[in-house]
Amino acid sequence: MARRSTSGNLPAETTSFIGRRHELAETRRRLVAARLVTLVGPGGVGKTRLAIRAAADLGHGVRDGAWLVQLAELRDGALIGNAVLAALDLRDQGVAEPVARLRSYIGHKEMLLVLDNCEHLLQPAAVLTSDLLRAAPGLRVIATSREPLSVEGEHVLPVPPLQLPSSDGDEPLDRVRQNETVRLFVERAAAASGSFELTTANQDAVVELCRRLDGLPLGIELAAVRTRALSAEQIRDRLGERFDLLTGGSRAALPRHQTLLTAIEWSYDLLIPAERMLLTRLCVFAGRFALEDVTAVCVWEDLPPVTVLDHLSSLLDKSLVIKEDVAGAACYRLHETMREYARLKLRQAGDEVVVERRCTDYHLRRCQEFAIEGRHRLLEWLPWVELRIDTIRGVLRRTLDDADVPTGIRMATYLMRYWITRATTEGVRWLDELLAAAGERRAHSGAYFVRGFLAVLQSDPAAAVPALEVCVRAAREEGQPEGLSRSLSMASIAAGMAGDGESSSRLLDEARMIADGLGDLGATLMVRQAEALDGLLEGNLAAVGPAAAEGARISREAGDVYSLEMMLMNQAIATAMSGDLRECELRSTEGLRIADQLDDRIAQCYLIGCLACCAVGRGEHRRAAQLLGAADRVRAEAGASFHVGLAPALERASRSARAALAPATFASDFATGHQLTRRIASRTALREAAPATVDAAVASSTAQPLSRRGAEVARLIAEGLTNKEIGARLFISERTVESHVRTVLNTLGFSSRAQIAGWFASTHPG
Repeated sequence: MARRSTSGNLPAETTSFIGRRHELAETRRRLVAARLVTLVGPGGVGKTRLAIRAAADLGHGVRDGAWLVQLAELRDGALIGNAVLAALDLRDQGVAEPVARLRSYIGHKEMLLVLDNCEHLLQPAAVLTSDLLRAAPGLRVIATSREPLSVEGEHVLPVPPLQLPSSDGDEPLDRVRQNETVRLFVERAAAASGSFELTTANQDAVVELCRRLDGLPLGIELAAVRTRALSAEQIRDRLGERFDLLTGGSRAALPRHQTLLTAIEWSYDLLIPAERMLLTRLCVFAGRFALEDVTAVCVWEDLPPVTVLDHLSSLLDKSLVIKEDVAGAACYRLHETMREYARLKLRQAGDEVVVERRCTDYHLRRCQEFAIEGRHRLLEWLPWVELRIDTIRGVLRRTLDDADVPTGIRMATYLMRYWITRATTEGVRWLDELLAAAGERRAHSGAYFVRGFLAVLQSDPAAAVPALEVCVRAAREEGQPEGLSRSLSMASIAAGMAGDGESSSRLLDEARMIADGLGDLGATLMVRQAEALDGLLEGNLAAVGPAAAEGARISREAGDVYSLEMMLMNQAIATAMSGDLRECELRSTEGLRIADQLDDRIAQCYLIGCLACCAVGRGEHRRAAQLLGAADRVRAEAGASFHVGLAPALERASRSARAALAPATFASDFATGHQLTRRIASRTALREAAPATVDAAVASSTAQPLSRRGAEVARLIAEGLTNKEIGARLFISERTVESHVRTVLNTLGFSSRAQIAGWFASTHPG
């Protein structure tokens, strides 16, 4: 699993890294002169391992770390920005498009980004890379691909196979052992068999095998695992027969892609029929999958369920399937080259349509279960969706490609709780595309409800109002009072956001009237939510408390943690606005604990902000400054803006804290809060983090948040110099100084030069 920290997310290497000294040195050298280096080579040549090792070596010297973005499992180029957001541990919960979010977030950072497996997304990968490099002067990118991105300023570094051993049969054994291809084979064979050693007896067989495999790491590893059952000589002879068939018995080298394909084909042919069948069917999973998914999708009469684990374990042992641990649970995936081969064999067997249909039906059924059970078991279901999101995306795309739009609409609708907590703009994109494809044939009330809900979360009444108008009309036609009441409540919220108070009241009155006679949990909760949110928008705080309190009571009884979080947040914001400190702290604390469990970034920033208001009210101005900084960082990472009702309360809290503290002290404490990770920020807000913990977190996040030039500019600002004077002092243009000042402001989370001066004075005493 990848590390989640400010230093990056590069995965730990689970096997030894062999060779590549020249390529590593060349990658480092080129990244000094250029900002984009693309490692180009055929599949299986080791581009990913090389990129990760190079990034690990270079990441130590990059202030904001090295980050890996794995694109092999992404099939939709339009989602490449979402993939980068996820890799950076950012959340798609705001209104801004992912690429705009990335430009803003990365713009002032010094970061190394690894874009892995770009070949099937060349155009979108090239556009994104070019866009981010223009927006972020401190960004450097290592890309891996089978062909260049063709971006301005790109340095292409071909990645050759590993160095081949000499064909000289008289080569001393010790020298053969030093060859990197032989070392790879021997290490992987020893790991697989537990006893393999390179000896004078098997030296010739190993050398010839490595040469026939052309030094391709994936091919070498596939051959090495066979030492569990075969000797090196047997592997050489059997694989050699396959090569001889392709070359007519000559020793001429095959093209490298054909060499790897031959090694895969040989490994495939050694499988028993059931293992072959399973491997080909696994290609239907675009990303990670679990045993339960395999059993449901890939198993029917000719492949009994009781045998699946044994067959999957066998494929794993033969390095044809990769195992990973996610949150303590085992999951699996295919190497991209293996997936391509398996897809080819599945198509040749004539089973592609059947397996894809089973995959669609299974994920549709499971997403429907998520829609039903997610209200009460959201904390269990969200990880289930997150693990499988690449395959779910593939299913959604297939419904569009195959004109099975109703299925896609149902699935996207069922995923409502995933979209609202994890991927708001992505949910909008899928629903817009699916509903446009459906046309006017049928007004899918559930889909329009989710579309309107997402627009409300994005504070986008222009999109919410028309979507919910269609939703209400369709719900009336369908004669579903529960759905109609929920639709009317959501439409009331959208109308209130649009400033149409009269329509908002009318819609809410009708929703309340219908819900009161139903006894339906969802309808009642939506009415209470609408009453609370409409009260916040109108400034009618007296109406918020009773509605949110009743909603919280119902949510607790039902085990609906998302609705409970929303109701507590409504109460917290209302009491922050009214100045009821005790009630605000109680509701904010409970709500923040739930937000942490759900990893709901929007709720986290709102509730940390509410607790900042409480701190000011209690005269804890330094704590308030820290929490204001922490809330602002979480808000920025979520791509959100503060709630329209909460924003004035936060501004008042900020003014009070500034007035009570020296400018340098406020600036320093705000910067401290801004440097806290979400976990430490939340613990601080909940009074669970000791001061020493906060200090250590800040120290570990960065000893010096500014670059050398940024620190110089900050020092001169603290001395009172203007941009023109700073430019003259540093021999740079005034325009360049302006750029540095913007970067310093963004890095420290400040909005004025006075804050920079105060921060510098507090962090550089004397």
